[in-house]
Amino acid sequence: MTRIYLDPGHGGTDPGAVGNGLQEKNVTLSIALKTRDILNRDYEGHSIRMSRTSDTTRSLAQRTNDANSWGADYFVSIHINAGGGTGYEDYIFNGSVSNNTVTYRDRLHAEIMNQVDFRNRGKKRANFHVLRESNMPAVLTENGFIDTVADANKLKSDAYLNRIALGHANGIAQALGLRRKSGGNTYVVQAGDTLWSIAQAHNMTVQQLKDLNGLTGDTIQPGQVLIVSGSGAVYHTVQSGETLWGIAQQYNTTVDAIKSLNGLTGDVIQPGDRLRVR
Repeated sequence: MTRIYLDPGHGGTDPGAVGNGLQEKNVTLSIALKTRDILNRDYEGHSIRMSRTSDTTRSLAQRTNDANSWGADYFVSIHINAGGGTGYEDYIFNGSVSNNTVTYRDRLHAEIMNQVDFRNRGKKRANFHVLRESNMPAVLTENGFIDTVADANKLKSDAYLNRIALGHANGIAQALGLRRKSGGNTYVVQAGDTLWSIAQAHNMTVQQLKDLNGLTGDTIQPGQVLIVSGSGAVYHTVQSGETLWGIAQQYNTTVDAIKSLNGLTGDVIQPGDRLRVR
């Protein structure tokens, strides 16, 4: 059984980077939980442990000690960048590392870049605690800049966080050679595929396919992984000017039902948010 350790950066009394109405600790937790759920939904032969599953304080030593004592096979620390830049980058330790550390990071990097349209800032190395003190291959991902408006707007979109998480999940699976479950809910785009052909093959409409994957355009790339089944669930990508009431009317449901399905406490939604409506 392959052991995967997911580490949402910061938490509790440590908010991490802050900007544009976002706190890093909340975004990293959302991405990590989504990554866990996708791995458990689409793959088998693994177990997952997380440094935190809620807004709790965990020191760097607590995180690596926990992963080491559990005997994790891969440590993935998820972060959001700051400092006025833009884009995605990831890190491995800048000292001596195993060949697997490099290979795993290369596969993870490729899968994430298949899913997101962040600027590719490259593969880097650093002397970070979680990379240095973990006994297993480890990587730290930096998913956009919280203090850059364009990146922050993407991080405010639940649909975009789904894309980041899907890249993480598929990258981890590729790195560790996890088996995809039979009859899985995803499809790997092949050369020559179109959204129409994929939708036809999976008995769905192009719009349903776009809604499931948070796509706003029609462009797809070979190697990109698309969700092709919602396991009975129905999702809607919020468009500019839409309200919860209008979406509820469209799907013959109630505002309270949508809020309950998505854990919403208020009525504010943003264009690009992916809401479950049934």
